[in-house]
Amino acid sequence: MPTLRDIGPQLLPDLWSAFALLTRLPVPDHSPRGAASAWAWPVVGAVLGALAAGFAGVTLWLGLTPGVVAAGVLGLAALMTGGLHEDGLSDTADGLFGGWTKERRLEIMKDSRVGSYGVLALVLVTLARWSALTTVLAAGGLWGLIAVGALSRAPMGLVMSALPNARGGGLSHATGRPSAAIALAGAGVALIIAFLFAGWVALPMLALAALAVGLLARSAQRRIGGQTGDILGATQQLAEAACLAVLAAYAA
Repeated sequence: MPTLRDIGPQLLPDLWSAFALLTRLPVPDHSPRGAASAWAWPVVGAVLGALAAGFAGVTLWLGLTPGVVAAGVLGLAALMTGGLHEDGLSDTADGLFGGWTKERRLEIMKDSRVGSYGVLALVLVTLARWSALTTVLAAGGLWGLIAVGALSRAPMGLVMSALPNARGGGLSHATGRPSAAIALAGAGVALIIAFLFAGWVALPMLALAALAVGLLARSAQRRIGGQTGDILGATQQLAEAACLAVLAAYAA
């Protein structure tokens, strides 16, 4: 299991590994670091948030409305990640609520087809993100997107560390399991970034995201006995929606 001592000598490899794992962005050749790079996942989120903020700033300057720009930002985010987290959200909803046994739930989550629970989850969470993002953009809160990007990636490492892999295979299992120290280091990095770009609003953002992710993690532990890559993707989506909701409340 990777520990905190692994971070120093592997700073750049961890960053490249994190970008390769969580995005479709081109990165230099590297040796995959798996769960050892979990501390850097919020850095990836911050960079994606900065790119989204830059896109939003330019398109708002060109005269597009906040609602249209918000839709563009969500589309850009999905392109940069390959829809990785959205796919996890839909599979999680289908699996956790569409099966009666652990085995059946895991089977449903592995199925590439999207069911009614998955569609509803995608529509509702995306609508919540779009609505909150529209308010944030209308208020000029572009810098807050960097904080949201960082804070929404930290829970993945924490849940991965806290819960065992439920499947014994798949991307999450292949990535490994970070130590508590590395997962907490990622949370610390996320909080520092959030404070820099959102100020004290970072605290209620963190609180609401923790509540949403905690409820999901508890449900996953009870229904499938742990976490999978889909569960981790769903944590990012719920944490992002929670952080945007808080930003929107303060911006309104």
